[in-house]
Amino acid sequence: MNIIVIDTNIFMSALIRDSSTRLLLTNLKINFLFPEFEFKEIEKYKQDILKKSKLSEKEFNILYLRLLKYVRIIPTDVIIKYREESDKIIGHIDNKDTIFVATALAFNCPIW
Repeated sequence: MNIIVIDTNIFMSALIRDSSTRLLLTNLKINFLFPEFEFKEIEKYKQDILKKSKLSEKEFNILYLRLLKYVRIIPTDVIIKYREESDKIIGHIDNKDTIFVATALAFNCPIW
């Protein structure tokens, strides 16, 4: 089984435009993993996403729920034990990416 961690930019890209990113997320037979913690990031940028996508709030919500069908949400408690190792790997480069590296470590898979 193919497993790939997607970062928030990938998920938001799929929300913003009907692009190859959205096509890949919805058509590949891959388990895409997304840390639950990152939903705060999407909420934080929701207005920007709405503006860039030109979607109404209702259209956004429908698309958001549709895309979630293709993503496995990983609870924070599953990946928290990998946070320290992840911080050693990438924390000095970009602290915001440690959650994705921790998820990849937990499932021994790549990050998109």
